[in-house]
Amino acid sequence: MTGARILVPVRDSSTLRNTVAYAATTAAESDSEPRPTIHFVYPVSQRITPGQRPADAEELLGRVEAWIEEDLAEYDADVGVETGFVAEGEYLFNPRDYADVLGRYARENAIETVVLDPEFNPLGMTPLLPPLETELERAGLDAEVAPVDRPTRRFPIVRRASLGQFVVLFGWAFGFYLVIAGSLAPFELATGAISGLVVAGLLWRISLSGFANVGRLVGRLVRMGLYAPLLVWEIAKANVQIAYVVLHPDLPIDPEVVEFDAAVWSELPVTTLANSITLTPGTLTVDVNRQKFTVHALTTDSREDLLDGGLERAVRFVFYGRSAADIPSPAERAGDSNDTETTTESDTT
Repeated sequence: MTGARILVPVRDSSTLRNTVAYAATTAAESDSEPRPTIHFVYPVSQRITPGQRPADAEELLGRVEAWIEEDLAEYDADVGVETGFVAEGEYLFNPRDYADVLGRYARENAIETVVLDPEFNPLGMTPLLPPLETELERAGLDAEVAPVDRPTRRFPIVRRASLGQFVVLFGWAFGFYLVIAGSLAPFELATGAISGLVVAGLLWRISLSGFANVGRLVGRLVRMGLYAPLLVWEIAKANVQIAYVVLHPDLPIDPEVVEFDAAVWSELPVTTLANSITLTPGTLTVDVNRQKFTVHALTTDSREDLLDGGLERAVRFVFYGRSAADIPSPAERAGDSNDTETTTESDTT
């Protein structure tokens, strides 16, 4: 790695300190001209908190500055250090999005080298680094994962558990038993409760990979109960619109395939949104690749309703709470980042 300017995207991790030290060593030992400079940047994404920087981001960059100053003090070398934020006001959902942002910053600052922290994973998904490294190299950058030790991870079969996990597992086992039994007779209720207690007692420290937050789960169930009539209303409205189109003599359809990045992540919220779109007449979810949705819209009204983001906000409300529903629509985000594309049906045939 010989670049005079080095770019290091940062997020808090167990290996960030060693990654900073590796970047310092690389820059200090470089004999390239001009003066070596290390750029530490924190990618800010609006996936969760639109318009806001994470509360600990400034503090993290301050720690990085202190670390790099300490490390460079060991070398008799003139190395510049820059810190800052990138991607403010943008929605980053996948490795390509992060590579685009980092590549743009690198071009603006004549940077050819990127050092990646081996634990850098702002998306919370795995794997991130292999595709991110590939996308950066495709953009013409010299990308390298810092060769630092990762912490050893051991995953015991038996984990620490909470009462919430016991309650959740008991509820699932009891409910499943009643569904199979097909009866709410006292005998079935009693035997179901006993079976649920046995299953929960044996598996509550094994079957759940993390702590169950009963309050959060109950909140989601309540919000899902509010979402269900909203979805029924949207389906009813769409049925009326499609009935009008079908009965109209001119059959005023305007089919298009729409692509946009939805502001939801993880399997259940993405699946809920995709199914909700398909259940609404006039729109059909054709494909989903993580947050990248491809939807066929039959009419102009159905396409506008989709890009207005009503269903997306409702799904965010269900899974992330009331404050998460206040976000720009896909159409508004497209105006800022051009992440929405439309293709007429004639272009796809």
